[in-house]
Amino acid sequence: MRAAERRGGSRTAPGVRLIALALAGAGLVGVTTPTASALGAGSAGAAAAGEQQPGNGPEGFGRGPYRGDVDVRALNEALKGVVEIGGASSSLARVTEYGRTVWKGAQGVGDFSTGAEPSANGRFRIASVTKTFVATVVLQLVGEGRFRLDDSVESLLPGAVPGGGSITVRQLLDHTSGLFDYTEDQAIGLDHEAWLREGRWRSWTARQLLAVANSHPPYSAPGTGWHYANTNYLLAGMIVDRVTGHDWRQEVERRVVRPLGLTGTSMPVHATGIRGPHAHTYLDLPGGPVDVTEMEPSEMDAAGVGISTTADLATFLRALLDGRLLSAPLLAEMLTVAPASGGAQYGLGISRLTTPCGEVWGNNGSTGRGHNSALYGTPDGRRQVAVSTNGYRNTGQGWKTSQKLLATAFCDGRPATAPTG
Repeated sequence: MRAAERRGGSRTAPGVRLIALALAGAGLVGVTTPTASALGAGSAGAAAAGEQQPGNGPEGFGRGPYRGDVDVRALNEALKGVVEIGGASSSLARVTEYGRTVWKGAQGVGDFSTGAEPSANGRFRIASVTKTFVATVVLQLVGEGRFRLDDSVESLLPGAVPGGGSITVRQLLDHTSGLFDYTEDQAIGLDHEAWLREGRWRSWTARQLLAVANSHPPYSAPGTGWHYANTNYLLAGMIVDRVTGHDWRQEVERRVVRPLGLTGTSMPVHATGIRGPHAHTYLDLPGGPVDVTEMEPSEMDAAGVGISTTADLATFLRALLDGRLLSAPLLAEMLTVAPASGGAQYGLGISRLTTPCGEVWGNNGSTGRGHNSALYGTPDGRRQVAVSTNGYRNTGQGWKTSQKLLATAFCDGRPATAPTG
């Protein structure tokens, strides 16, 4: 679940390109769409469903770097560009301000077989945005004194990984452990056609995935470099299991999903479909489009198995950044960027993006099979932008169209820049 990832894992690219690829699915497979008109069907009606509410929020609303209103027409056009220019089969997005939806929209085709429009309220695979949920639970356990961020993996999961005595929980969460990313193994990082034949319905356990990772040498010694690795969050989920005596999914449900009323959010074990309204996801192969909405999700585990909605994601991020889920000291730990992460600007399960109108925090991801997501918000919890994009054609314009959408949502159309710091 990171942009440019293969399957449930990550192939890393720094800075804003991560956001761009996640939003538009650039770099996936590209041939042609069924027809140009098919991708345009229903687009105008879906965009028109975008809603705007008056900018009458708390004192200060509309002041400072983030305005208290949005340009609905510009947002609709930017989202339309992700589909028509960027090559997505469908995309949906939402902007919230002080917990209220100020705009939402959907573009493209939700189902090639019927021509149905996608729903702006639909569910989708969130990929690596799952990591932010998992990191939140891990930090809550730290706050309860169950373990410390600088405790070793060996002390919590004896014998789980070679050299675990030198790897800390913090290094798992900020990707400085040096551990090999199991999704880069050839048995898992399959090309699309091989995946359709051999991997789509394969079921994995966390221990099996960890064994794949352990069969490879580490990228670097712990704490000496940064490499995005889904293995880190596989282990984070296992630590939650071990410490609480419950599956990590249960802890996410108990600690985050239920308290926040996230009725469209789930962390499936082996369920292959997406319950409720959702747009279909396709791979564009030489023989024609293949619907890959359904897939065995266990390979992604705590690194990216989640399903959610833009409304739920916005609610979650607002609660996280305004201090309702973590104490101030723990939130500060989460938002401390690992120096080694460079342009990725990665903290603990969350990353920083610098825009002309200020810094935003969040995460993004991709299953590598067309499902892409992005979630970013202002550090004060004021504005959130959540996006789901089903990448389809590789037009070479995904980066530009996705950048425009994000910039329009946060900066009234001024282009976002690469992270600094």
